[in-house]
Amino acid sequence: MMDWTDRHCRVLHRMLSARAMLYTEMLTTGAVLHGERERLLAYSPVEHPVALQLGGSEPADLAAAARIGADLGYDEINLNVGCPSDRVQSGRFGACLMREPELVADCMSAMGAAVSVPVTVKCRIGVDDQDPEASLFGLVDLCAEAGVSHFVVHARKAWLKGLSPKENRDIPPLDYPLVWRLKRERPELTIVINGGIGSLDEAEAHLAHVDGVMLGRAAYHTPGLLGDVDRRLFGEGTCVGAAAAVAAYREYVASELARGTHLAAMTRHMLGLFHGAPGARAWRRILTVEGVKPRAGLEVIDRALEAVTQASPRTARSGLEAQRLAGGLEAGEAA
Repeated sequence: MMDWTDRHCRVLHRMLSARAMLYTEMLTTGAVLHGERERLLAYSPVEHPVALQLGGSEPADLAAAARIGADLGYDEINLNVGCPSDRVQSGRFGACLMREPELVADCMSAMGAAVSVPVTVKCRIGVDDQDPEASLFGLVDLCAEAGVSHFVVHARKAWLKGLSPKENRDIPPLDYPLVWRLKRERPELTIVINGGIGSLDEAEAHLAHVDGVMLGRAAYHTPGLLGDVDRRLFGEGTCVGAAAAVAAYREYVASELARGTHLAAMTRHMLGLFHGAPGARAWRRILTVEGVKPRAGLEVIDRALEAVTQASPRTARSGLEAQRLAGGLEAGEAA
């Protein structure tokens, strides 16, 4: 998600789930080919598996950008054909490409020929006055002919005229059954559903019909739910509590602070970790107010966690145990 899932956000999410596929913000081909490549494409090795999401409409440029991403070690290259932002429409990429399925297929063919990692598509079910069934199935079939086998479908139309990007996330009605039917009628394809899914209970219900679920705003605003993804959806591991995730992320924050990264660049992604728990308001307030100050450091996170632990003794015990465990693992690796 643009302006949200930067590398700091993705590391936090990886502390909560070892198995979930993580996606970068959408990066335009122009930015990848001509921008500050080292800054834009940087990621931590702990993020794997991680996909690079691209925006563009020129097959040659997308192929070149995909090759750069693959050479840097990204596990998947995804083309976004679902973003309804005015910025992307003016650049002829994002959801407006739903009107040009042949061009999208050409782009995917070029990307697939350029890299050995999977190339995937994220799309809507249609835009504006398009018939959703014809639009979605037509795009998927053309891309499948071009060699694509993995599709992430936001189960809403995008209205490019009359609705803002924010409104496009909520106002167009969801049509989950259409995406389920896509999977039934194209069983050889991997179909991942997206849009309005706010809990793991909902995700599990969708998995009876499709191959995967993409969480967007729910994962960002309430990242703690990712702590139970591995156990519930992959049948592996145990639930990772928010306090344990903070302890693990703290090591990453320390290393980034030493490199000159501002604390707020990392703590802004942590605000929803304790959503609904005792002390959550104090947690958000301390990170928001103290984290932006010059020379703010780990003591801000520690103070915020202490506010949570004072509100919940059980969280206090798990947080201290997690910090001791993290310290023990670090010492063991150093030895």
